[in-house]
Amino acid sequence: MARNYKSEYDNYHSKSAQKKNRAGRNAARNKLKKNGTKVAGKDVHHKDGNPRNNSSKNLSVMSKSRNRSRKP
Repeated sequence: MARNYKSEYDNYHSKSAQKKNRAGRNAARNKLKKNGTKVAGKDVHHKDGNPRNNSSKNLSVMSKSRNRSRKP
């Protein structure tokens, strides 16, 4: 069955909270890059699970497979 990206965006990704979470994740990645941390090919992990909390103590870099297999 083909994935319906338009419907997925309309029902989930376009919501205000999801846009703010995505902006927080992008800000965290940019913050680490600016500080000289190598993030290419890796994910930025928020230790407390809150993508809007971008304090230095809350961020770490790990492999995509490890970060995405973690339980929330």
